[in-house]
Amino acid sequence: MPKRSQRIILAATAAVAVGALSEGAVAQRGAEEEIGTEPNWWPVRENIWMLVGAGTNITASVGPDGVLLVNAGEARAGERVYAALEELQAQLSSFGVLDVLTPERGGAETRSRFPVNSHAPPKPIRYIVNTSAQPHNVGANELLAGMGITYTGGNVAGTISDSALGAAVLAHENVLVRMVSDGAPFDALPTETYFLDEYKLSTFFNDEGIRIVHIPNATTDGDSIVYFRGSDVIAAGDLFNMDTFPLIDVDKGGSINGVLRGLNYILNLAIPEFRTEGGTMVIPGHGRLADSADVGYYRDMLTIIRDQVQNLIDRGMTVDQVVDMRPTFGYEGRFGSDDGPWTTEMFIEAVYRSLVEEQN
Repeated sequence: MPKRSQRIILAATAAVAVGALSEGAVAQRGAEEEIGTEPNWWPVRENIWMLVGAGTNITASVGPDGVLLVNAGEARAGERVYAALEELQAQLSSFGVLDVLTPERGGAETRSRFPVNSHAPPKPIRYIVNTSAQPHNVGANELLAGMGITYTGGNVAGTISDSALGAAVLAHENVLVRMVSDGAPFDALPTETYFLDEYKLSTFFNDEGIRIVHIPNATTDGDSIVYFRGSDVIAAGDLFNMDTFPLIDVDKGGSINGVLRGLNYILNLAIPEFRTEGGTMVIPGHGRLADSADVGYYRDMLTIIRDQVQNLIDRGMTVDQVVDMRPTFGYEGRFGSDDGPWTTEMFIEAVYRSLVEEQN
């Protein structure tokens, strides 16, 4: 049996064995769990896991090369996230899933598979990708990155003897700008940024290529999504949620039209298994695991709301009048909220502001 197939079977077996999973609560409500409860892991596909209960969904690639996290969660959840990661690795290690990859034969003449990380389990955190500068995404950067490792090449010398201390933190450069302006601690800041349309990890990580794609002016001006090409999984960040309207921060460059462009990008990238369902898995910023059908529904909903708000703006209504008209009425039962950090009224106001500012 091929090594890759063996790892898939072992991972599936390990998923059953992970005692921290609570299928009912996780499958239905995802990241709505209180921060005070223990984070729970949800198996997605192959090396990819989704952790809920940290203030946001955290995507984790866990395998022989180490750990890559998409977002770090809120600061107060950092220690519990790290403990949950160690527990998951202990379960996977008992099934041999974290063994060093064996080079595969065949294929291109120059193909090779050099094990970058021969570190014994538990494997270290090597990368943290921030999909935006929002506190629930970057809050635990300092703690989790400090517990990680950056591997350096043979040409490292001179005054950077501390370069291996801590995991690399990757993000769009606008995330770095926002965090610096917000006064974030130096050790919490991204260590590597990109400013073009996308960024690729320079080598395979846990046997697959990883793309980080910038989505301009979506929930902020620094949004990214992360595409795991081998596993066919997309980590969408706050661009897409299964239990709330998108968290659009207009003051930080966010806009409803940017969110819609991002959702259309995800739909173009994803390939469904059958009739828009299954196939590419999409990990939302909040809520349960999703697929193309869920993203399509979310996109259609936001398009309807955007068009209704635009129509009211064209009729000369103020933001208070638009809020009173409740253009979100048909979707409030699932995505709305009258209290908490992101209410339905705040979402309508953000949509209104972003549309008015685009017209001016």
